[in-house]
Amino acid sequence: MRNRDNVTGIAARAAVWSARHRTWAILLWIAFVAGITVLSGQMGTTEATDSDYGHGESGRADKIIAAAGFPDQPAGEMVLVQGQDRQAAVADVTRTLQARPEVAGVAKPLASADNTSTLVSFTMKGDPETAKQRVQPLQDAVAQVQQRHPGLYVAEAGDASGAKMVDDSLETGLNRLGLLSIPITLGILLVAFGAFVAALLPVGLAVTAVIAALGLLAVVSRMVPAADETMHVMLLVGLAVGVDHCLFYIRRERDERRRGADPHRALVIAAQTSGRSIWVSGLTVVVAMAGMFFTQDATFESFAVGTILVVATAVLGSLTVLPALLSALGDRVDAIKIPGLYRRNGDGRLWQAVLRVVLAKPLVSALVAVAALAALAAPMLDLRTKGETLKDFSPGLATVQTLTRIEAAYPGHETPAQVVVQAPSVRGSEFEAALAKFTSAAENSDHLQGPVTVKVNPAGTVAVVSLALKGNGDDGTSKAALTTLRSTLAPQSFGPLSGATVAVTGDTAQNVDFNKRLSDSLPWVFGFVLGLAFLLLLVSFRSVVVAATGVVLNLLSVGAAYGMLVYVFQYGHFEKQLDFRSSAGITAWMPLFLFIILFGLSMDYHVFVLSRIREGYDRGLPTREAVARGIGSTAGVITSAAVVMVAVFALFATLPLVSTKELGVGLAAAVLLDATIIRAVLLPAVMVLLGERNWWLPRWLNWLPAIAHEPAPPVIGAHRATDPEPESELARV
Repeated sequence: MRNRDNVTGIAARAAVWSARHRTWAILLWIAFVAGITVLSGQMGTTEATDSDYGHGESGRADKIIAAAGFPDQPAGEMVLVQGQDRQAAVADVTRTLQARPEVAGVAKPLASADNTSTLVSFTMKGDPETAKQRVQPLQDAVAQVQQRHPGLYVAEAGDASGAKMVDDSLETGLNRLGLLSIPITLGILLVAFGAFVAALLPVGLAVTAVIAALGLLAVVSRMVPAADETMHVMLLVGLAVGVDHCLFYIRRERDERRRGADPHRALVIAAQTSGRSIWVSGLTVVVAMAGMFFTQDATFESFAVGTILVVATAVLGSLTVLPALLSALGDRVDAIKIPGLYRRNGDGRLWQAVLRVVLAKPLVSALVAVAALAALAAPMLDLRTKGETLKDFSPGLATVQTLTRIEAAYPGHETPAQVVVQAPSVRGSEFEAALAKFTSAAENSDHLQGPVTVKVNPAGTVAVVSLALKGNGDDGTSKAALTTLRSTLAPQSFGPLSGATVAVTGDTAQNVDFNKRLSDSLPWVFGFVLGLAFLLLLVSFRSVVVAATGVVLNLLSVGAAYGMLVYVFQYGHFEKQLDFRSSAGITAWMPLFLFIILFGLSMDYHVFVLSRIREGYDRGLPTREAVARGIGSTAGVITSAAVVMVAVFALFATLPLVSTKELGVGLAAAVLLDATIIRAVLLPAVMVLLGERNWWLPRWLNWLPAIAHEPAPPVIGAHRATDPEPESELARV
């Protein structure tokens, strides 16, 4: 194919090469995806272990326990019996459990302080990692006890039953989500394109990009171990970003063909406009995701690696194999047309009407939009975070109901604090005296409660002293108890031991230390993401004002998403509809993760829209006309892209865990706001108000490279925003 155009830019050069060597480009992509998948299958993915997690004092304590050589602790289960005259039922539970071959030992029944409940604890034989696969017969046996005592409440919960609940509900839901997300996305694209082949291309490319990225994750996991949730996050981000990139590219190429451009010219125009936007926005997303490394947390670092890999792979596919496929298909990209939908290109008539109002009254429109976003963001001022437990699953699940009852009857019993004591010897009179002092102080404390239990490793160098914190494990009472334990009781009792190291861990301690780690990293994460996003926009659009506006608008959408999360999940609205129970807080890792993901994804729209606006401005259109053309011409594709993202993200709200619901609602709401109030109202209103000041660049920054958004000669005069672009202009690429 002859190069008849003045081809400039990475995206255009890649497209021209791929179009010339389309067979090679397609085969190389297939070989890349297949090769990395086979390689990853041979290598396997290195998963993060317990020792990879942890922060602060609890992290140090957990590492001491991991290195101490304790034998594997058997899976622990509990049977709760509640009601009047329950002695016979308690005896029945004990006999039933002792007769089961899966049970290693049954503890003495423990009555609650108010004598309304009795707890029968027991341990299971065998590997605790496989206990969840062997716990069902025990649950059935306990259910039979319940049937024999219908007037009482008899139910089981614990390590194995909790793990089984996770597998049966969350993992099943995630697998279902993965299967549903693809056909739902394909259905939306069928409506958007009106042709099966055009709709299938983005889905196919996004899925292969996710598969390739998962293979790359196996390689990189040797350096950064993968967290369990990483693959699901990669599917979420990869499908949304990959489909959107292809949607932008294919829609532009189809538009140019319908305006009369020949296939080669249409492909080059799409590459030099949408293709360029893809790699700029992709780079911005990668920068945003890299901010997670500043948390120094194993889960966030794994998320960072996974999302960077999937976004980079999606960008690579969009710039290489997609142009090759479009070149090979030509006008057959519109094959298998759907009657009634084809050529209904989402021309955005509704948004055109909104845009006319915004352009006529920009100041009023801006004030209304800001007021609406401020109202949505207002609850953010009351945002509180909390740890994540099994009780965050849907309240209708039997295990969750039992855990809630146990917590109410035995506060702190199911999540004890652990005082880890490492010394040359934790056997003998010196340690026994320290333990007696600690036990006495704990019994007389208003914050702690017994019983106090002790485990010593085989070498006799590490002791783990366990007791309960008052409160529910995540409230102010439990945190005050932890402070007392760490600051006075533990160091005063065990600190005097010769050569002793004392550290406190447990669920409450881990959550407190994790929150502190996130709080300490927030300035670095926000500074890195906002600073580099500003620089990328500055270099891309050669305007300080455009870069600053982009950062501020994205912050507004993130703030609104935070406010909606607080309103729904912290304040407890829509509990019945979303099937959750509010615990007066947002999952601790959610605000930071949402900020990074939302900031990265929203840049997709922002860069794409701004690029179209800058195209018109570079041709000589006044800013007002450039804004009208840019936003008017992208309304349809932005709507289609937003619907894809909202649909995929909303599926996460159907999962049984509160944090996944928060993720789904937060992402879906933010993308919806971003594609409507932000891009369709606030952005055009602000740019029209600023006028030529949008493109202000200080003289001392003139050294920045001039990156043309569409290399065409300037056009004399202006055209109405609703007029089609003249073919003569589009042909000069």
